Amino acid sequence: MQQHRLTAYCLTKRGAADDYPFGPHPLVMKVGGKMFALIAGSGEDLQISLKCDPFIAENLREQHDCVRPGYHLNKKHWNTVTVDGSMPEEELQAMIDHSYDLVVRSLPKAKRLELK
Repeated sequence: MQQHRLTAYCLTKRGAADDYPFGPHPLVMKVGGKMFALIAGSGEDLQISLKCDPFIAENLREQHDCVRPGYHLNKKHWNTVTVDGSMPEEELQAMIDHSYDLVVRSLPKAKRLELK
């Protein structure tokens, strides 16, 4: 999966927006002003960091060599995935969905209602 496909998939989420709060890199995907994905690098160095339930995060790290604790993020709640083709695209999309859902659930009720 290439960076433009990752970005396009993230932007299919209701209320998702791209942002560059740290400069030209990395690309940050937000919903309700909160980050749910951080996309960095390109080609063989492409990585995406995603929020994750701590129990699920541990399981994913055990199952996939390309999944590691979040780079420069809370390692309990974030995973960084090297997008090297070893993880099926559907599973990576499911991880993006999970991250988005976790962030949406943490938003104030008024913001959640705006997304419906």
